[in-house]
Amino acid sequence: MLMPKRVKRRRVHRGRMKGAAHRGNTVTYGELGLAAVEPAWVTSNQIEAARIAMTRYIKRGGRVWIKIFPDKPITEKPAETRMGSGKGSPEYWVAVVKPGRVMFEIAGVDEGTMREALRLASHKLPLKCKVVRKETVEAGGESNEG
Repeated sequence: MLMPKRVKRRRVHRGRMKGAAHRGNTVTYGELGLAAVEPAWVTSNQIEAARIAMTRYIKRGGRVWIKIFPDKPITEKPAETRMGSGKGSPEYWVAVVKPGRVMFEIAGVDEGTMREALRLASHKLPLKCKVVRKETVEAGGESNEG
């Protein structure tokens, strides 16, 4: 399972998942990607389950990239505990995913296989997803050559 090696703070605030993703919203490494349509917390177990579903379907051919990392600790208090006595201990880790965020990318096999692998992965995740294609940059645009 994914989790940080070390963190600055052991417990964090819950926060809000307002707005769309400004970073990580394009396919950069692979040919197709799985993008979030709605906001959610994706746990490290769900990320691992989606990764296994994809790699099993493509039978270890091609390549899979995971572009989200669970770096937010979620705390829980023990069952049947009275109110008060501080915040609970960290139980699991989540990645905060906003709409538009590309979570997984895939390349190296035919397009039908890639789409099916991403579809199987989307069933392991707690949010609605869509398959997005890598956008090719048109020639003749602005360049940084001086």
